[in-house]
Amino acid sequence: MPACVPTRAQPPARPPRIRRPRRSAPSGDGSGRRLRIKGADVSASITVFLLAVPMSLGLAVAIDAPLEASLIAAGIGGIVAGLLGGSPLLVSGPSAGLTVVSAEMIQSYGWRTTCAITVGAGLLQVALGSLKAARSALAVSPAIVHGTLAGIGAAIALAQLHIVLGGSPQSSAVDNALALPGQLAQVGPAEPLIGALTLAVLLLWPRLPGRVGKALRTIPAALACVVLATAVAAFAAPGIARVDLPSWDAHVLPAVPHGPVLGLLTAVLTVTLVASLESLLSAVAVDRLAAERPGSTVPRADLDRELRGQGIANAVSGLLGGMPVSGGAVRGSANVRAGATGRASTVMHGLWVLLAAGLLVPVLERIPLAALAALVMMVGIQMVNLAHIRNVHKHREFPVYVAAVGGVLLLGVLQGVLLGIAVAVAVALHRLARTRITTHEETDGRYLVRVRGQLTFLAVPRLTRTLGHVPQGADTIVELDGSFMDHAAFEALQSWQDAHHARGGKVRVTGRAGARVAEPAAASQSCCRPWTPWRNHHCQDQPPRPVQGHQLASGLSSFQRNTAPLVRDELARLAREGQRPQQLFITCADSRLVTSMITASGPGDLFTVRNIGNLVPPPGADDSVAAAIEYAVDILHVQSITVCGHSGCGAMQALLNGAPEAPMTPLRRWLRHGAPSLERMASRRHAWARIAGRLPADAVEQLCLTNVVQQLEHLRRHESVARAIAAGTLALHGMYFHVGEAQAYLLSPDDHEEVFEGVGVNLLENTPA
Repeated sequence: MPACVPTRAQPPARPPRIRRPRRSAPSGDGSGRRLRIKGADVSASITVFLLAVPMSLGLAVAIDAPLEASLIAAGIGGIVAGLLGGSPLLVSGPSAGLTVVSAEMIQSYGWRTTCAITVGAGLLQVALGSLKAARSALAVSPAIVHGTLAGIGAAIALAQLHIVLGGSPQSSAVDNALALPGQLAQVGPAEPLIGALTLAVLLLWPRLPGRVGKALRTIPAALACVVLATAVAAFAAPGIARVDLPSWDAHVLPAVPHGPVLGLLTAVLTVTLVASLESLLSAVAVDRLAAERPGSTVPRADLDRELRGQGIANAVSGLLGGMPVSGGAVRGSANVRAGATGRASTVMHGLWVLLAAGLLVPVLERIPLAALAALVMMVGIQMVNLAHIRNVHKHREFPVYVAAVGGVLLLGVLQGVLLGIAVAVAVALHRLARTRITTHEETDGRYLVRVRGQLTFLAVPRLTRTLGHVPQGADTIVELDGSFMDHAAFEALQSWQDAHHARGGKVRVTGRAGARVAEPAAASQSCCRPWTPWRNHHCQDQPPRPVQGHQLASGLSSFQRNTAPLVRDELARLAREGQRPQQLFITCADSRLVTSMITASGPGDLFTVRNIGNLVPPPGADDSVAAAIEYAVDILHVQSITVCGHSGCGAMQALLNGAPEAPMTPLRRWLRHGAPSLERMASRRHAWARIAGRLPADAVEQLCLTNVVQQLEHLRRHESVARAIAAGTLALHGMYFHVGEAQAYLLSPDDHEEVFEGVGVNLLENTPA
């Protein structure tokens, strides 16, 4: 019987119109031929402009680049990347992540060659975007990414501290650290006071209390601190060093690069790597932030298009003598919070920057350099994120993080990334090879061999040595606590098992929880074992499956011949003692959902209810499901109930595509219990569920996720469930299984966030869930 209903089945009445996520951006987002401008976009563009100008000037000061180059980069980043990029609300411009890289290039090759390198990096980004490499870039371990950014941030903070103290930064982070004591010995009064004032305003501005404070907080803190510092410096320190914008007549354009070819190629690769990673990570962050806004219609970011847009922006910026460009999470977040609805705000912000570069030169030249240095120093400090450090430490990747930070500070950005990758590989190999194998005799005379970790060829010598200590003929349990066994380890275990059986011994292979791993008595009896490739219940080298009615008879015969002897003792125990499941598992009848496989469960573990669409009708609407719930909670005393949905559910497709004129059938009457899920999906009071930090791929997946959340609400209304939850003896869980990816997701325990997080390995963030 097919599990979830195919879409050709007669559907129920047509639901309310649902706004479905679209892969291509609508014209209102500027991806079409017309760029629609709304009032919210105008105000958001002004907010981002007021933030971008002081930030861009500060970054130019930090790398000793021409100040007008930063304004060119901000304008080009806003206009070009805004029009061509794949993230409508991401704002591009000069980036803190590229500061250290750009400073090294300027010192080594000069400004004109640096512009040429920027052009080359932009062209390489366009090529990578055309090759669909954006998703691959996000596969880099987060520990390496966060460590690299933290190292860059620490280097920025050290360099800008010298300017705040009235001096000049050195050529490297190590030199800046060594020169700091001497700089402190000759510090002047003006620059430190202006820097301290800038930092104080920057930190306190978002915390201003009262109505007046709420009104003032609409002004970006970066603009407020620079304006106040400029005003104070005009009266208290008129001789302090200030911004010096040279005449546009003196502006230089890129030249043919001069220098060693290997060094130039390394510089191009470094700019490409850092700019691409920062842009893609910022695009993902802004995407999540935009999705959290109620009623958001902004499409998901197209990362390959974003990479191409960033590449074109870098090429144009370099050709016009501007700094390297990348997408910035700070500017993008400000754009989202300011209410931007599309890419018009990003483009207009770039226009305002270019107008300011031509019309506001006298105003910009009053800004003290110490104020800009303090602003950029705070940006660098914030790049060393304590939350990231705790997360990396929790997932046991702190050595990778430290290696990336140290490599960036001591060797350079690209070298730091490579060192982080090397340490990450070493850590992965260490985990793969770290297998603990122990044996001891239990009180009943049986021997327990416990294997902790992955069984690979590296562990075969220890495995065979430990198994050799088991006396001949002993009753033995081999407990495997790992998710992988290679061919060499399997053959070693199988050979010992056959030899032990031949000498009169008994062997039982179990998992971590003691559940028996069913294995044929001999390899000749069946080609399928638990650790061999599984496809349609059969191995690839098995004869074709019998068809129609003969398939059932063949399956029963195979069970009686191969599996029944292995599970007979366990089933006999369950027959004597009765069932004592710990969990009620409510899932869809879809044939692709093998509950025992995806939950690693065996006989007696799950009390399972399967129906079309994993629906839980409210109390009084359907007695069959309600009876199962009451029996599981009040009679079996289960400790948890899980509602499990899955991808490609035919019932959800039928709900979405239902026709009101279709006749009422048993199927349509049953699917009426899914109507509240449609209403929840259409309601603006509920944020759309997210899966591993991303929005669902389409409306069907969104409804599948929303249905799990809605059925949990129905479940809470049942009297027996509500009573057990109040007593603290029952927990509810939501689960989603993506069939095509073989990936399970659990609903976050936070009732205010409908987020399904990956179980095992999170494919987007590469961290244990």
